[in-house]
Amino acid sequence: MTPPRVVLDTNCVVSALLFRHGRVAWMRRAWQGGRFTPLASRATVMELIHVLAYPKFGLSSDDREALLSNYLPWVETVSVSRFPHSLPTVDDPDDRMFLALALVARACALVTGDSDLLAVKNRLGGVEVMTPAEFADWLDGAGQCAIR
Repeated sequence: MTPPRVVLDTNCVVSALLFRHGRVAWMRRAWQGGRFTPLASRATVMELIHVLAYPKFGLSSDDREALLSNYLPWVETVSVSRFPHSLPTVDDPDDRMFLALALVARACALVTGDSDLLAVKNRLGGVEVMTPAEFADWLDGAGQCAIR
Protein backbone atom coordinates (compact mmCIF):
# COMPACT_ATOMS: atom_id res chain seq x y z
CA MET A 1 0.00 0.00 0.00
CA THR A 2 1.27 3.45 -0.92
CA PRO A 3 1.88 5.72 2.09
CA PRO A 4 -0.48 8.70 2.31
CA ARG A 5 0.87 11.93 0.83
CA VAL A 6 0.55 14.72 3.41
CA VAL A 7 1.22 18.45 3.65
CA LEU A 8 2.70 19.51 6.98
CA ASP A 9 2.71 23.19 7.82
CA THR A 10 6.04 24.74 8.79
CA ASN A 11 5.31 24.73 12.52
CA CYS A 12 4.71 20.96 12.44
CA VAL A 13 7.96 20.32 10.57
CA VAL A 14 10.01 22.63 12.79
CA SER A 15 8.57 21.11 15.96
CA ALA A 16 9.21 17.57 14.73
CA LEU A 17 12.80 18.45 13.81
CA LEU A 18 13.76 20.57 16.83
CA PHE A 19 11.97 19.00 19.76
CA ARG A 20 12.91 15.31 19.94
CA HIS A 21 10.60 14.73 22.92
CA GLY A 22 7.84 17.17 21.94
CA ARG A 23 4.25 16.33 21.12
CA VAL A 24 4.94 15.98 17.39
CA ALA A 25 8.38 14.33 17.59
CA TRP A 26 6.69 11.12 16.43
CA MET A 27 6.16 12.69 13.01
CA ARG A 28 9.86 12.60 12.17
CA ARG A 29 10.00 8.88 12.94
CA ALA A 30 6.80 8.35 10.94
CA TRP A 31 8.00 10.08 7.75
CA GLN A 32 11.44 8.48 8.04
CA GLY A 33 9.77 5.11 8.57
CA GLY A 34 7.68 5.53 5.43
CA ARG A 35 4.32 5.76 7.24
CA PHE A 36 3.52 8.87 5.19
CA THR A 37 5.17 10.99 2.53
CA PRO A 38 5.52 14.69 3.34
CA LEU A 39 4.81 17.00 0.41
CA ALA A 40 6.60 20.28 -0.19
CA SER A 41 6.78 23.04 -2.75
CA ARG A 42 9.50 25.56 -3.40
CA ALA A 43 7.60 28.10 -1.27
CA THR A 44 7.12 25.78 1.71
CA VAL A 45 10.77 24.69 1.68
CA MET A 46 11.92 28.32 1.44
CA GLU A 47 9.76 29.19 4.43
CA LEU A 48 11.17 26.25 6.39
CA ILE A 49 14.73 27.37 5.65
CA HIS A 50 13.82 30.92 6.69
CA VAL A 51 12.19 29.82 9.96
CA LEU A 52 15.08 27.55 10.93
CA ALA A 53 17.34 30.62 10.67
CA TYR A 54 15.34 32.55 13.31
CA PRO A 55 17.76 33.78 16.01
CA LYS A 56 15.50 32.37 18.76
CA PHE A 57 16.51 28.83 17.71
CA GLY A 58 20.22 29.60 17.86
CA LEU A 59 21.03 27.17 15.06
CA SER A 60 24.27 27.33 13.15
CA SER A 61 24.36 26.80 9.41
CA ASP A 62 25.58 23.24 10.04
CA ASP A 63 22.73 22.65 12.52
CA ARG A 64 20.17 23.84 9.98
CA GLU A 65 21.70 21.67 7.27
CA ALA A 66 21.59 18.63 9.58
CA LEU A 67 17.93 19.26 10.40
CA LEU A 68 17.02 19.65 6.74
CA SER A 69 18.81 16.36 6.02
CA ASN A 70 16.35 14.71 8.42
CA TYR A 71 13.42 15.96 6.36
CA LEU A 72 14.13 16.75 2.73
CA PRO A 73 15.23 13.24 1.61
CA TRP A 74 11.75 11.95 2.52
CA VAL A 75 9.84 14.79 0.85
CA GLU A 76 8.03 14.58 -2.46
CA THR A 77 8.38 17.95 -4.15
CA VAL A 78 5.45 19.33 -6.08
CA SER A 79 5.53 22.24 -8.48
CA VAL A 80 2.92 24.86 -7.63
CA SER A 81 3.12 27.43 -10.41
CA ARG A 82 -0.09 29.23 -9.46
CA PHE A 83 -2.81 29.03 -6.87
CA PRO A 84 -5.96 27.15 -7.87
CA HIS A 85 -9.15 29.18 -8.30
CA SER A 86 -10.87 26.93 -5.77
CA LEU A 87 -8.50 28.00 -2.97
CA PRO A 88 -10.45 28.86 0.19
CA THR A 89 -9.94 32.34 1.62
CA VAL A 90 -7.78 32.60 4.76
CA ASP A 91 -6.78 35.64 6.81
CA ASP A 92 -3.02 35.08 6.58
CA PRO A 93 -1.81 35.20 2.98
CA ASP A 94 1.26 33.14 3.96
CA ASP A 95 -1.05 30.19 4.72
CA ARG A 96 -2.24 30.05 1.10
CA MET A 97 0.90 28.18 0.00
CA PHE A 98 -0.09 25.17 2.13
CA LEU A 99 -3.65 25.14 0.79
CA ALA A 100 -2.39 25.43 -2.78
CA LEU A 101 0.13 22.64 -2.28
CA ALA A 102 -2.52 20.35 -0.79
CA LEU A 103 -4.88 20.96 -3.72
CA VAL A 104 -2.32 20.83 -6.52
CA ALA A 105 -0.66 17.70 -5.12
CA ARG A 106 -4.01 16.06 -4.39
CA ALA A 107 -2.77 15.40 -0.86
CA CYS A 108 -4.59 13.09 1.51
CA ALA A 109 -4.26 15.58 4.36
CA LEU A 110 -3.01 18.95 5.50
CA VAL A 111 -1.70 18.81 9.07
CA THR A 112 -1.59 22.04 11.03
CA GLY A 113 -2.15 23.67 14.38
CA ASP A 114 -2.97 26.99 12.71
CA SER A 115 -6.53 28.08 13.46
CA ASP A 116 -6.90 29.84 10.08
CA LEU A 117 -6.01 26.65 8.22
CA LEU A 118 -8.16 24.51 10.52
CA ALA A 119 -11.08 26.84 9.75
CA VAL A 120 -11.18 25.57 6.14
CA LYS A 121 -11.55 21.98 7.35
CA ASN A 122 -14.49 21.11 5.12
CA ARG A 123 -13.68 23.39 2.20
CA LEU A 124 -10.48 21.99 0.74
CA GLY A 125 -11.76 19.78 -2.04
CA GLY A 126 -11.61 16.44 -0.26
CA VAL A 127 -8.28 17.08 1.48
CA GLU A 128 -8.55 16.27 5.18
CA VAL A 129 -7.42 19.24 7.30
CA MET A 130 -6.45 18.09 10.77
CA THR A 131 -4.41 18.83 13.87
CA PRO A 132 -1.28 16.80 14.61
CA ALA A 133 -3.22 14.80 17.24
CA GLU A 134 -6.01 14.05 14.76
CA PHE A 135 -3.38 13.06 12.20
CA ALA A 136 -1.78 10.63 14.67
CA ASP A 137 -5.17 8.97 15.24
CA TRP A 138 -5.91 8.96 11.51
CA LEU A 139 -2.52 7.44 10.69
CA ASP A 140 -2.89 4.81 13.43
CA GLY A 141 -6.32 3.93 12.06
CA ALA A 142 -6.97 3.16 8.45
CA GLY A 143 -5.26 6.33 7.20
CA GLN A 144 -7.37 6.16 4.06
CA CYS A 145 -7.04 8.92 1.55
CA ALA A 146 -10.26 10.52 0.31
CA ILE A 147 -8.52 11.80 -2.85
CA ARG A 148 -7.34 9.37 -5.51
